[in-house]
Amino acid sequence: MFVPINNPPTKEHKSNIMIAHKSVISQCLSLLPTEDLACPLLNYEMKKLSVEQLVKLFITAQLDHWESYPEFDIKMRAYSDLMKDIGIESISSSQLSRRINDLDTSILQNLFFKVLHELYLHTHQLTGLPNIGRLRIVDATHIKLPAVLSDWAYVTKGWNVVKMHTRLVVASPDVHYPDKIVPSNGKASDHEGGDLLIESSDATYVMDRGYMDKIRMNQWIKDGIEFVIRLKSDITIHVVEDFNVPEGENILRDAKVILGNERKMEPVRLVEYQDSEGKVYKVGTTRWDLSSPEIAEIYKNRWIIELFFKWIKQTLRFVKVWSTKPQGIWNQMFIAMIAYVLTLIIKLKTKSEKSLLSIIKHIQAYLHRTWEEFIAALAYKPKKTSKGRQKIREKPKEKVQYGRVALIIEKRKKQVKRTIK
Repeated sequence: MFVPINNPPTKEHKSNIMIAHKSVISQCLSLLPTEDLACPLLNYEMKKLSVEQLVKLFITAQLDHWESYPEFDIKMRAYSDLMKDIGIESISSSQLSRRINDLDTSILQNLFFKVLHELYLHTHQLTGLPNIGRLRIVDATHIKLPAVLSDWAYVTKGWNVVKMHTRLVVASPDVHYPDKIVPSNGKASDHEGGDLLIESSDATYVMDRGYMDKIRMNQWIKDGIEFVIRLKSDITIHVVEDFNVPEGENILRDAKVILGNERKMEPVRLVEYQDSEGKVYKVGTTRWDLSSPEIAEIYKNRWIIELFFKWIKQTLRFVKVWSTKPQGIWNQMFIAMIAYVLTLIIKLKTKSEKSLLSIIKHIQAYLHRTWEEFIAALAYKPKKTSKGRQKIREKPKEKVQYGRVALIIEKRKKQVKRTIK
């Protein structure tokens, strides 16, 4: 439970204030529903480091950008209070490497689902995008591995990768989160990953053309799954009925169509539109209830998942893998997703208007400070000192002082052809 910093230290709030004075990282870790990780059977013969301690340490490492095991050693020695909080007396980075590689990924998968349940308590009232509803965007990203250490991930020469097939929920214009991921090697296709991600839902699925498959699409229609998917350029389209397109919009066509030469598919709606750069998109959908501009808007929101992948790779540094063994990498995928969801929960709990990037930067900066200080930092608003845009008078150019060391060429001379004499 989080307490506002202005709460008076009354007797009934004594325990809450003690929590508020705990470090930010301890508060973050306290959000983890780790009861199952303390099971004696799960920790049989794990005398030095329990599964709960292992998971908490690696989630801390993900939040705080520990990029290598030598850095683990440095941070664990430096952060003695954190180690005491987690309950770790001493552990070597080599032991950590072995343990994370051996940890059953289903344990972290279950923890991820439990953290999602905590997030649901803060997002269940969100209804998605205005007039459109919730979206589920499906796509995959890859993580490149060093070829010499990961021949098991070989796809083609110089391309050893693993994939993370992801389903991203758009709960509101500014709240997006993964609610299911499927790790795979690089040879698993988007279709095969999508088969595990596309399920019955009240949300609309959004997919790129890599997921387009007539048999699968026909089954989605029969199962009542709503979708918006970009069509491949070479697909045969048979128009059943053309609809009027609104004036002044970028919609080129709105029609009821049957896809494929066989004409055996269930009819879908085709919306063809042009973006601001003149690029034409053709999407197929089962959303007959929306206007054609709204269908176009749904597909434009597919870029949210691209931004999500960029966020976890750049902000969480997910490109820095701690292992080159399959299970170690699968475990890091779930640890990264748990770290992302924890950051979002903190944003929603604190009701902060700051971006998710700013939230995690504050977590990192205040990692070992108190929760009160963290809340105060989130609430801080810089004083306005600018008077707005003003016309600046032209100043005379000052002579640049280069010093006496650097080679400076003020004006390049015209090249003169020379010959060897």
